[in-house]
Amino acid sequence: MTDTLNKEPVIRVNNLMKVYRMGDVEVHALRGIDLEVWPGEILAIMGPSGSGKSTLMNMIGCLDSPSGGEYYLDGQLVSDLVDDALASVRNKKIGFVFQNYNLLPRANALQNVELPLRYSGNRTNLYERSSAALEKVGLADRMRHKPMELSGGQQQRVAIARAIVNEPAIILADEPTGNLDSQSGQEIMDLLLSLNAHSGTTLIIVTHDQGVAAQAQRIIHLKDGLVDMEENGK
Repeated sequence: MTDTLNKEPVIRVNNLMKVYRMGDVEVHALRGIDLEVWPGEILAIMGPSGSGKSTLMNMIGCLDSPSGGEYYLDGQLVSDLVDDALASVRNKKIGFVFQNYNLLPRANALQNVELPLRYSGNRTNLYERSSAALEKVGLADRMRHKPMELSGGQQQRVAIARAIVNEPAIILADEPTGNLDSQSGQEIMDLLLSLNAHSGTTLIIVTHDQGVAAQAQRIIHLKDGLVDMEENGK
């Protein structure tokens, strides 16, 4: 576990709730989650389908707003922000890695990594920062290649470079090894763990893979929109 002495949580969630309305039916995806995540921590989130994992990830990632409760990110109350303000916080503080990579197929690796910088409006040293991110993930020699010219593992490395180019405080990885063979998957995990070790980036991983979760410092299990159990990882 990360040393929390004299630190404030980078994420603090109090009684977080999310209700989706489908016609006359209410679906309670989150039923009152309480959670603290500490700077530099590696946290895995597990649970069966329908447990609320993806909904919680969307809340933490500022991709959606809760129906109730409070969410503090770096001490800032973000649960009440409107969409534009949420987008600004998201772009500055959070990097995303998805199972399906979510790369633009017609753009090369460098152009894909540049996207967060372009959206943020901070285009200073665009090439230098993007190429440096690709170098960190071992793809300096593939920056002009398009996704179709890269293996699955290499595409995920591009996605990680895109996630870290803005030097976010948090990386959210949603099933980051789900589409990879075991060797490529472990290489991606080694890369994420290395980024955490060298940069102190907080790492939150949603996964069905117990082997992936075991490499985290802490594992929480969700069930029916609540934290069902918590255990230590590595």
